[in-house]
Amino acid sequence: MSRELVLVTGGTGFIAAHCIVQLLEAGHRVRTSVRSLARADEVREMVRTGGAEPSGIEFVTADLLRDDGWPAAVDGAAFVLHVASPFPMRQPKDHDDLVVPARDGVLRVLRAARDAGVERVVQTSSFAAIGYGADPGRPFTEDDWTDLSNPHLTAYVKSKTIAERAAWDFVERDGRGLELAVVNPVPVFGPALGSSLSTSVELLRSLLNGRAPVVPPGTTTGVDVRDVAELHVRAMTHPDAAGQRFLAVAGDPITFHELATLLHERLGADARRVPTRVLPRWLLRAGALVNSDLRAVVPQIDRRQGASHAKARRLLHWDPIPTEDAIIASAESLIARGLVRP
Repeated sequence: MSRELVLVTGGTGFIAAHCIVQLLEAGHRVRTSVRSLARADEVREMVRTGGAEPSGIEFVTADLLRDDGWPAAVDGAAFVLHVASPFPMRQPKDHDDLVVPARDGVLRVLRAARDAGVERVVQTSSFAAIGYGADPGRPFTEDDWTDLSNPHLTAYVKSKTIAERAAWDFVERDGRGLELAVVNPVPVFGPALGSSLSTSVELLRSLLNGRAPVVPPGTTTGVDVRDVAELHVRAMTHPDAAGQRFLAVAGDPITFHELATLLHERLGADARRVPTRVLPRWLLRAGALVNSDLRAVVPQIDRRQGASHAKARRLLHWDPIPTEDAIIASAESLIARGLVRP
């Protein structure tokens, strides 16, 4: 059983907490960074909810916007899972509010990891860094990159693309043998371990609580957070993962109407507030004239952004949970945790 020390950045996060659970179950020692030690008990409780014993977790304070804290965070670590990155519910007016901490944060982590002799860093990027370029006429793969010259990109899409580009450039120019692997998840569903939720799970929560009379047009892809964490752990140690990107996606896109129907079929009365009417496209486009969040959605409403996990399956033997099961696991956990109105 391994006793190597792994640093997981942003331990209070949705994906990070599941990574910690799986690392502990695999026998690794875990250290995690938080912006305040006051949140250590929150992390321990999430890990306990996930089924692991949290007593041995080490905590350090470190912030993506500051240099101090990172040398201590990586000291003695064999591997780093750099999961921390801002993901807002609303798009900021100034794109740099997301781009700067995402880009500078990953460079701080990589620089500290290199100087400390870390073997490999696994960075959590996103499908956002892959799927907003020219339509390849096939499912997106790890060979595709988002086109930063696209004037319709949101701040989040820009931040993930620029941060991942910066990471690869740093390792190539200044890595001095530091290995990098990158995981690019599509929208992440799956069980909530605490109050920290992905944006996709927040959307489910909003639907289950009846906060909207309609569902948006268009489609989404999905992946279970447990599979995303597993892919991080596999990419951390597998010899063939160094220097590779891995798309984390479970299956074909589904429409939001299909998602709402799935909730009704599988949850019954617990989904009674979930709308099944679809917002007309013309109304969405009209709203986009005055709402920047809607404006960011409009270019995507008629896209079926299929993506392939063939590479992760082939190299890392990764076999994800179906998207529908991930969505239901999200919803059931929200209900169980009292995050949906009774």
